[in-house]
Amino acid sequence: MTAISDCFETLGYNRECALIPFITAGDPNLETTAAALQILDRSGADMIELGVPYSDPLADGPVIQAAATRALQRGTKLEQVLEMVQATSPKLRSPIILFTYYNPILHRGIEKFLSSIAAAGVAGLVVPDLPLEEAGGLLEPAKEMGIDVTLLVAPTSSAERIEAIATSSQGFIYLVSVTGVTGMRSQLENRVSDLLKQIRGVTDKPIGVGFGISEAAQARQVKEWGADAVIVGSAFVKRLAQGTPEQGLNAIAEFCQSLKAAIKTTNTSTNTPLD
Repeated sequence: MTAISDCFETLGYNRECALIPFITAGDPNLETTAAALQILDRSGADMIELGVPYSDPLADGPVIQAAATRALQRGTKLEQVLEMVQATSPKLRSPIILFTYYNPILHRGIEKFLSSIAAAGVAGLVVPDLPLEEAGGLLEPAKEMGIDVTLLVAPTSSAERIEAIATSSQGFIYLVSVTGVTGMRSQLENRVSDLLKQIRGVTDKPIGVGFGISEAAQARQVKEWGADAVIVGSAFVKRLAQGTPEQGLNAIAEFCQSLKAAIKTTNTSTNTPLD
């Protein structure tokens, strides 16, 4: 069992929904990123998604793109990110999921890349521009190294494609809640509820919903619709970037606690495993 599947099993046993914050490595600097990982871990995060800054982040909205640009301008490299993760991951309860694009993986070489992130303590991988048709070359070696490669389902995915992605995805299934890039939205689309039901009809794997969630009420709504995890990115990245690093760290701690409180179950009978 992988660290991610073990986390979902524990949460499922207690009928809890996972909270997965996202931050960009190196913004404002790697020292602050290391501190942020530990603060999120203490403030209610169940897993943490860590974005590797990339020069052409097609799936990212303006907030995360700006953070990646700042990190790259400060000279943040993948090697430095992994060194920071290796030093920080033993202090964390939450598994780290690396968010990166496919080109850096191919540039380094799949086997070498996977070996590097496994050695650093990374538990999972999300590659937003990796199509299902090309995923096999990454999925198999990653599985051998104990790293879950989670695939994304888009709102426009056909029923056949959803089933194929659900079959191949590891750790959980990442449901993109909106058509387009990441970013904060004032409202979530009601079709997310229908998509969750559709995916649930073809798999028993956990389902995480991301893109567009920016406040506690939205996180609670996604949980009530039946998601196993709520993934929040731009709202964390924006808070961490505002003011001094200390102010940013305090802001994400408070925000993380509010999100976790919003999705925490109120059912006192939490000791019965889910069917």
